[in-house]
Amino acid sequence: MGSPGRKVIVLTVSACSLNFCALANIGQVFDAHPVCGGAQTRGRACPSLGRLMKPNPTAPAWHDYRLVLARVGRSAVGLFEQVDAMLAFLGETALAFVGWLFNPGRIRWRVVLFNLRTAGFDALPIVGLLSFLLGVVVAYQGADQLRQYGANIFVADLVGLSMLREFAPLITAIIVAGRSGSAYAAQIGTMAVTEEIDALRTIGIEPHELLVLPKIVALVIALPLLTVFADVLGVLGGMVMAKAQLGVGFAEFLDRMAKAVSITSYLVGIAKAPVFAAIIALVGCFQGFRTRGGADSVGRQTTRSVVQSIFLVIVADALFSIAFSVLDL
Repeated sequence: MGSPGRKVIVLTVSACSLNFCALANIGQVFDAHPVCGGAQTRGRACPSLGRLMKPNPTAPAWHDYRLVLARVGRSAVGLFEQVDAMLAFLGETALAFVGWLFNPGRIRWRVVLFNLRTAGFDALPIVGLLSFLLGVVVAYQGADQLRQYGANIFVADLVGLSMLREFAPLITAIIVAGRSGSAYAAQIGTMAVTEEIDALRTIGIEPHELLVLPKIVALVIALPLLTVFADVLGVLGGMVMAKAQLGVGFAEFLDRMAKAVSITSYLVGIAKAPVFAAIIALVGCFQGFRTRGGADSVGRQTTRSVVQSIFLVIVADALFSIAFSVLDL
């Protein structure tokens, strides 16, 4: 390449100030570089060209901003699409439920009882164990503080109110969301992948009547009962720890708890359970119906069902707390 050609390339690259450091090796092919004062640079990179190629920290990274905005936009569109699909799913489920009310003969009681056993009775061991341990933890954490003020007996207030009003329904809902909600999403998702849902529609069976409504009804019945069981085991765990750490007897504990915990506090915890159950069942079934593709999609939708169920349950619990505080309950 002649000298005029080399000068044109060097001046063009210098004027553009490209942000690609790798292009600094262009100087290796130059016999002489006018910016370097005529120094021979064959076989090595030109230091002047390397300086010109360094990124300018003050230059705005418009490309990065566009990528971030595009990602945010895609996420927003996906969220709106999911909300729209969820509303359509709720509408179809409501229509199927109305059909049940006007024609009770269409209710599949055998399927309801099967789901009641799997979601309720089979969950008793894990719910009871975790509730017992939670009661132990609550009493143990409060024991040291109460002992300092000589208020050992008030551990009954702490355990009773916290377990019956908040912890028992919440921990039960989280366990059921991870156990039954994921099972609902995996079952329906597998049926969607293998086209069994399309086959049900072909033979005249409404999928919501067979796959969604029995699960919702069974879980709405099972979760309040599981919450009562969790109340009993949580209080029992607190009683055991109060006896071991604070020397509070079982009779004293129960006598104090009966005075401290009103029936309203107990019913507040029970009233949350049906709402949590409806959220878990609806989200699990909804994510199952959204499964597309193969086994990877089943796993992805199952994970989403658990995460969204737990998130919505905690949000609903927070809204309940605000509403009950306003109502002075």
